[in-house]
Amino acid sequence: MLVLMPLHAWVVSPARAREIQLELRGRVELTDRLPQVRRVAGADVGIDPARGQVIAGVVVFSFPQLEELERSWAVRPIEFPYIPGLLSFREMPVLLEAFGGLRELPDLVFYDGHGYAHPRRFGISCHLGVLLDRPAVGCAKSRLIGGYVEPASAAGSWSPLVDKGETIGAVVRTRAGCRPIFVSIGHRISLPRAVEFTLAVCDGHRIPRPTREADRYVRQLRQARDRRGGRSR
Repeated sequence: MLVLMPLHAWVVSPARAREIQLELRGRVELTDRLPQVRRVAGADVGIDPARGQVIAGVVVFSFPQLEELERSWAVRPIEFPYIPGLLSFREMPVLLEAFGGLRELPDLVFYDGHGYAHPRRFGISCHLGVLLDRPAVGCAKSRLIGGYVEPASAAGSWSPLVDKGETIGAVVRTRAGCRPIFVSIGHRISLPRAVEFTLAVCDGHRIPRPTREADRYVRQLRQARDRRGGRSR
């Protein structure tokens, strides 16, 4: 089992959480520093409000074949409230535990959330990438901040997501005729490469396969726990 050490406390005030984001954003690398990408992972988190718990799932695939290699999950108590822009303080501890259950860390991580496209330029995908010291990409289903021109309808088309004159992400059409997704840098990858890899792990669906399968995995875990009364593994 991998041992992943946090850089700071997680149970903090919202004001302190914002300070931590500002302190850590200088560690985000906005240019390419990728290894040869052979293993990619999708990660997602689900909330079990009835039990006051948060569940994380990670699914790892070979690249470019996208054959599943391994998966890991974890469950923890909810210790931080839901506050937009501070999701990493609610979700990151259980995510790190799930990643710690892998035999080997992936070369590139996709997370269903924003990275640089964040009010403080340090969304959950940045936080995850910095803590894992792995290239990471944020693939969100909806916009958090910024404005954009709708991309062309063809799959693979994209347009810049802009906030205060700065390009903070990309609005990407992953499937012709479908609503776009919002891609942003997490860590150790440029925006054009983040878009390139996102399109490379799409398989005809709107949501990239790694994050789509991670979402499905978390829902399956929740359903299995409901059937057996919430017992952990």
